[in-house]
Order: sequence, then C-alpha cells, then structure tokens
Amino acid sequence: MISSLKTYTTNVYSHILIFFKNLKNLSIIQPSVLTYYPGLSLCDLPSTTFSSSILTHLYINVKTFDDCVYLLDGRLRKLTTLYVNVYAIDKSSGIVQNTDKLFNLKCFTLKSLFRFEQYDNIVSLLRRMSYLEKLTLYLRIESRNRVIDGTYVQHDILDNMPQLDSFTFYICTYVDMVGLSYKLSSEDIQQTFRQQHVTSIVNYINGDIAACSIFSLPFRFDYLEDLGNKFPNIVFSYVVFLLLEDINPFKHEFFARIARSFPLLKYLRIFNKKSSILHDGMTLSSDNCQLYSSIEYPHLTRLDVRYAHRDYVEQFLNETKTYMPSLTELGVVVSHLKYVTKDFKREETRRNCAKVKKLLTLEPLVCSKDFWLYFPSSYK
Repeated sequence: MISSLKTYTTNVYSHILIFFKNLKNLSIIQPSVLTYYPGLSLCDLPSTTFSSSILTHLYINVKTFDDCVYLLDGRLRKLTTLYVNVYAIDKSSGIVQNTDKLFNLKCFTLKSLFRFEQYDNIVSLLRRMSYLEKLTLYLRIESRNRVIDGTYVQHDILDNMPQLDSFTFYICTYVDMVGLSYKLSSEDIQQTFRQQHVTSIVNYINGDIAACSIFSLPFRFDYLEDLGNKFPNIVFSYVVFLLLEDINPFKHEFFARIARSFPLLKYLRIFNKKSSILHDGMTLSSDNCQLYSSIEYPHLTRLDVRYAHRDYVEQFLNETKTYMPSLTELGVVVSHLKYVTKDFKREETRRNCAKVKKLLTLEPLVCSKDFWLYFPSSYK
C-alpha cells in the first residue's frame, strides 16, 4: 500500500505541479467522508518532490501525519492555506521537527478519522503557526492518561496564536479507565473552557475505555464516532456519517433523538451487543410495536448492524418502528436477518428492504426465492 501511494505521489501528484507551473490553488480531496482518494506519501522521497514556489492554497489527503510535516518543510514556501486529511494511524518515523515559523500560513485544517498517538507532535507543528488566523482540527487521540480539555487547548494551542480569529475543532481523547485516579465527567471538562460555544461528551465505549470529546459549536464536521446514549440536545446539521457505541443498550427514544439531531444522516453504524428488548419491552409482536411512533430517516442510504445485537435489526427493519425510504446498503448478520424477517416472509420488515441493492454479511447467504422477492433491488 505504501509503495503504491509513493508511486501515485511520484506519477500523479508531483506531475501536477510540474505541468501546471503557474498553479496557485490545488484541491485534490474527497467531497465527503464516504468517498476515497489516494493519499500523498512523501516519506523517503526527495525534498523536491511535490514542490512549488508559487502555490498558495492546497487541499489534499496524506498517508501519515509525517507527510503533513514534510509539506511544511519549505517545499511550499508561499503556502497561505493548507487543508490536510490524514489517512493512516502509523506512528511517527521520528523525523526531525522543523521549528521554523510559518510566517505565510494563515489558514490550517488538520483532520484524521483514525485514532493516533501523535498529540505532542501535532502541538509542536502548531507552535510554528503563530500567524494563523483560522484553525480547524478534527483529532482522535489515544494512549494518553489525561483528557485533552480546555486547559490543554488554551496552553498548547491558543496561547501561541495571538492572531487567531476562528477556531473550529473536535478532539476526542480515548482514556483507559484502569488505574485512573479521578472520575471523568462532561461537566468537569466543560468547566475548563472559557468559551461558551464549546461542549463536551464522555461516553464509555467498553468497560475500560472512555471516549472524551470536546468540540466547538455549531458542530461543522460531517463525521462523528463513539456517540452514546448521553449527548447534548443540539442539531448536528452537517453530519452524514455516524457511529454509535455504548456499554448500555440503545432504546427506541434514543433513535428518535438521533433522527432529530442528525437530519442529514446517510451512513449509520451501530456497535452495541446489549439487548434493547430487556430494557424497552420490545418484541416481534406487531401489537407491541404500536406502542412506539415510527421514526423516519429520510436520507439514510447505508446501515451497518453487523456488530450489534439482533434487537437493533428489529428496530430498524420493522417499519412500525423505523422507516428508511432511501436505504440501499445493509450490513447485517445473516441469522439476525432471517430471524427478524421470519425467513423473508414478514410484512412489517418488507418495505425497508425493498430498495436494498447491496447486502454486507459476515457469513455466506443462501438466496432462496423468498429472499429475491424480499430484496428485488438486489438483482444484478
């Protein structure tokens, strides 16, 4: 993978700047979180690779955080705006950090959807950006024994950027609770911020790990992971990809809140092995289903419940509980699907399956005649 990305960097990315010698603005980045473009990989390549003396605006995907550092080693001296999306979770190669100030850089965006450990290296890079006017960060940091809260944000970032006018961020710290000497709470984290337009969430994603998120308001990113039962009553207007995870079960009203809070949701993944029936009283009985108002997800095209309890298959496929008029891709355990649909004969779950074109399963699926009638859109 790395070698192929280096080849792509040499044969594609570098040639763009060679062929278009007067290029000042370059954007090669995916339009949404649901698409993928190859990342720039500069490690072990000459410093003249992907260089320009006039490029001022760059929006690009990179393989690792080290590649982001390489972009700011002097090869792009006139750069005023840099938007970087980091793909990989690789540890730093130990490159020598350049401490030269980046006088021209006014706008910087650093996003990574993957967890990684390089918080200190990120801080070192940000301290070179004393002249920034706009900063955007989306970071998921692990292997720390302290939560990144308002105190860290102020000391590590804001104190070094006196000209900063705009700061949009989402920072999630994954903390191992084993041996932690204090209890984590969103209220305590919230109190470390001076700004009013900031909120925090503490979600226990398994018995030992807590995901502690801090973010600016309004939430301006299209991707959010590790959301659990407790989250603020706000609208996440830009989020299209959402991953839900909690050590406690999700109930029907929780999914109603999700629909209200994420109006543009297109991709939903659920990680939760706890039964909701034991806590919500739901069964496959259609009479019992009438106790709940149906929830509509008008834009949801992809649902993944492969790593969730069977009850969540029932929750989403039963149209008396949930209606998904745009669903075209479903990730599900075969035995769960057959049980909930009663071997593809149950009427309450038929409509939500009618437009599904792609099924993602963990085991082979034997397609019977009833299956094809249930999933007519899956015909090739």
